Amino acid sequence: MQARTTIHVRYGETDMMGIVYHANYLLYFEDARTDFLKTIGCPYSDLEEAGFLSPVVNVDISYGAPLTYGDTAIVQTRVIESRPTRTVYAYEVYKQGQEIGTDKPCCTATTTHCVVDAKTFRPQSIKKVAPKLYERYLEVMEPLEEKEA
Repeated sequence: MQARTTIHVRYGETDMMGIVYHANYLLYFEDARTDFLKTIGCPYSDLEEAGFLSPVVNVDISYGAPLTYGDTAIVQTRVIESRPTRTVYAYEVYKQGQEIGTDKPCCTATTTHCVVDAKTFRPQSIKKVAPKLYERYLEVMEPLEEKEA
Protein backbone atom coordinates (compact mmCIF):
# COMPACT_ATOMS: atom_id res chain seq x y z
CA MET A 1 0.00 0.00 0.00
CA GLN A 2 1.21 3.45 -0.86
CA ALA A 3 0.12 6.84 0.37
CA ARG A 4 0.49 10.12 -1.51
CA THR A 5 1.17 13.39 0.25
CA THR A 6 1.02 16.81 -1.40
CA ILE A 7 3.73 19.30 -0.44
CA HIS A 8 3.68 22.94 -1.55
CA VAL A 9 7.24 24.22 -1.80
CA ARG A 10 7.63 27.43 0.17
CA TYR A 11 10.18 30.14 -0.50
CA GLY A 12 11.96 29.57 2.83
CA GLU A 13 12.64 25.94 1.86
CA THR A 14 14.81 26.99 -1.08
CA ASP A 15 18.44 28.06 -1.26
CA MET A 16 20.07 30.94 -3.13
CA MET A 17 19.78 28.96 -6.37
CA GLY A 18 16.01 28.84 -5.92
CA ILE A 19 15.87 25.08 -5.42
CA VAL A 20 14.73 23.14 -2.39
CA TYR A 21 17.61 22.85 0.05
CA HIS A 22 18.59 19.19 0.24
CA ALA A 23 17.91 18.75 3.97
CA ASN A 24 14.33 19.99 3.62
CA TYR A 25 13.41 16.74 1.89
CA LEU A 26 13.70 15.13 5.33
CA LEU A 27 10.82 17.35 6.48
CA TYR A 28 8.80 16.29 3.45
CA PHE A 29 9.46 12.64 4.31
CA GLU A 30 8.31 13.22 7.88
CA ASP A 31 5.03 14.74 6.64
CA ALA A 32 4.58 11.85 4.22
CA ARG A 33 5.34 9.22 6.88
CA THR A 34 2.81 10.81 9.23
CA ASP A 35 0.19 10.77 6.46
CA PHE A 36 1.02 7.15 5.68
CA LEU A 37 0.47 6.15 9.31
CA LYS A 38 -2.90 7.94 9.39
CA THR A 39 -3.86 6.22 6.14
CA ILE A 40 -3.20 2.77 7.58
CA GLY A 41 -5.19 3.61 10.73
CA CYS A 42 -2.26 3.93 13.12
CA PRO A 43 -1.48 7.63 13.65
CA TYR A 44 1.94 8.43 15.08
CA SER A 45 0.27 10.16 18.02
CA ASP A 46 -0.98 6.74 19.20
CA LEU A 47 2.63 5.55 19.54
CA GLU A 48 3.61 8.72 21.42
CA GLU A 49 0.61 8.48 23.75
CA ALA A 50 1.68 4.91 24.59
CA GLY A 51 5.09 6.29 25.67
CA PHE A 52 7.17 5.43 22.61
CA LEU A 53 8.97 7.24 19.79
CA SER A 54 10.22 6.11 16.40
CA PRO A 55 13.46 7.94 15.61
CA VAL A 56 15.25 7.83 12.28
CA VAL A 57 18.41 5.71 12.45
CA ASN A 58 19.39 5.81 8.76
CA VAL A 59 18.63 7.91 5.68
CA ASP A 60 19.56 7.21 2.07
CA ILE A 61 18.63 9.87 -0.52
CA SER A 62 19.23 10.17 -4.25
CA TYR A 63 18.47 13.53 -5.85
CA GLY A 64 17.46 14.00 -9.47
CA ALA A 65 15.56 16.96 -10.91
CA PRO A 66 15.24 19.83 -8.43
CA LEU A 67 12.08 21.17 -6.89
CA THR A 68 11.77 24.96 -6.86
CA TYR A 69 9.72 27.60 -5.08
CA GLY A 70 6.08 27.34 -6.12
CA ASP A 71 6.28 23.70 -7.20
CA THR A 72 3.82 21.21 -5.81
CA ALA A 73 5.46 17.92 -4.92
CA ILE A 74 3.76 14.58 -4.51
CA VAL A 75 5.53 12.22 -2.11
CA GLN A 76 4.63 8.58 -2.54
CA THR A 77 5.37 6.56 0.60
CA ARG A 78 5.37 2.87 1.40
CA VAL A 79 6.87 0.45 3.92
CA ILE A 80 9.39 -1.85 2.26
CA GLU A 81 10.61 -3.74 5.31
CA SER A 82 9.31 -4.34 8.80
CA ARG A 83 10.96 -6.32 11.56
CA PRO A 84 10.32 -6.17 15.29
CA THR A 85 13.38 -3.93 15.69
CA ARG A 86 13.18 -1.71 12.61
CA THR A 87 10.95 -0.40 9.84
CA VAL A 88 12.12 0.91 6.48
CA TYR A 89 10.06 3.41 4.48
CA ALA A 90 10.63 4.23 0.81
CA TYR A 91 9.77 7.57 -0.78
CA GLU A 92 9.47 8.82 -4.33
CA VAL A 93 9.08 12.55 -4.87
CA TYR A 94 7.43 13.81 -8.05
CA LYS A 95 6.51 17.26 -9.34
CA GLN A 96 2.79 17.69 -9.81
CA GLY A 97 2.05 16.85 -13.42
CA GLN A 98 4.53 14.00 -13.67
CA GLU A 99 3.19 10.51 -14.27
CA ILE A 100 3.71 8.80 -10.93
CA GLY A 101 5.28 5.39 -11.33
CA THR A 102 6.18 6.07 -14.97
CA ASP A 103 8.27 9.27 -14.98
CA LYS A 104 11.59 9.43 -13.17
CA PRO A 105 11.10 10.82 -9.64
CA CYS A 106 12.80 14.07 -8.63
CA CYS A 107 14.10 12.30 -5.54
CA THR A 108 14.06 8.81 -4.05
CA ALA A 109 14.88 7.88 -0.49
CA THR A 110 14.57 5.42 2.33
CA THR A 111 14.48 6.05 6.05
CA THR A 112 15.00 3.39 8.69
CA HIS A 113 13.33 3.71 12.09
CA CYS A 114 13.40 1.88 15.37
CA VAL A 115 11.03 2.20 18.34
CA VAL A 116 12.33 3.48 21.67
CA ASP A 117 10.90 4.15 25.11
CA ALA A 118 10.23 7.91 25.20
CA LYS A 119 11.74 8.32 28.68
CA THR A 120 14.79 6.08 28.51
CA PHE A 121 15.36 6.00 24.74
CA ARG A 122 15.99 2.27 25.05
CA PRO A 123 15.11 0.27 21.94
CA GLN A 124 11.86 -1.69 22.04
CA SER A 125 10.29 -4.40 19.92
CA ILE A 126 7.48 -2.81 17.93
CA LYS A 127 5.88 -6.24 17.79
CA LYS A 128 5.54 -6.15 21.61
CA VAL A 129 4.83 -2.47 22.32
CA ALA A 130 2.68 -1.62 19.27
CA PRO A 131 1.32 -4.95 17.95
CA LYS A 132 -1.47 -3.31 15.93
CA LEU A 133 1.02 -1.11 14.09
CA TYR A 134 3.39 -4.02 13.50
CA GLU A 135 0.57 -6.13 12.05
CA ARG A 136 -0.53 -3.26 9.80
CA TYR A 137 3.04 -2.87 8.54
CA LEU A 138 3.11 -6.55 7.61
CA GLU A 139 -0.26 -6.24 5.85
CA VAL A 140 0.65 -3.18 3.76
CA MET A 141 4.36 -3.79 3.19
CA GLU A 142 5.59 -3.62 -0.41
CA PRO A 143 9.19 -4.87 -0.53
CA LEU A 144 11.49 -3.46 -3.18
CA GLU A 145 11.58 -5.45 -6.38
CA GLU A 146 14.93 -6.96 -7.36
CA LYS A 147 15.49 -4.37 -10.11
CA GLU A 148 15.04 -1.54 -7.57
CA ALA A 149 17.35 -2.93 -4.90
